[in-house]
Amino acid sequence: MEFPRECKDPSAMQALGRDLAGELTNGGVIGLDGELGAGKTELVKGLASGVSHGGPVTSPTFTLLHEYRMGVRALYHFDFYRVERAEEILHLGWDEFVEESGSILAVEWASRFPELLPGEALRVNLQILPGEARRVTRVT
Repeated sequence: MEFPRECKDPSAMQALGRDLAGELTNGGVIGLDGELGAGKTELVKGLASGVSHGGPVTSPTFTLLHEYRMGVRALYHFDFYRVERAEEILHLGWDEFVEESGSILAVEWASRFPELLPGEALRVNLQILPGEARRVTRVT
């Protein structure tokens, strides 16, 4: 997928997430960064839709992890915003989530603990533009 991408509204950010869900197979990991309100959760809503989850998707800010599953494919949605130490994430069995074949792992505020993401993870940054638009760029 080509980056940078501009999304004019939340539905465009969700469409980008659906497109990415098609590309993130076999244990794909995406790390999301950007200021509050940049659209990270909207992108995850699209990822969830891409794995055929039709229910609500909420920011996991106060729970660290949400799981959206449809059949054998799942989306694990982590939020590192309030995590103090990487050990808190490792204690949850982080490696098992990363290694689950066929599922997607989405991590908001991934830059808090970049060492936890596998080297092949897709890393993106979301930026608020004037108006409602957002820019999504790949982090290298």
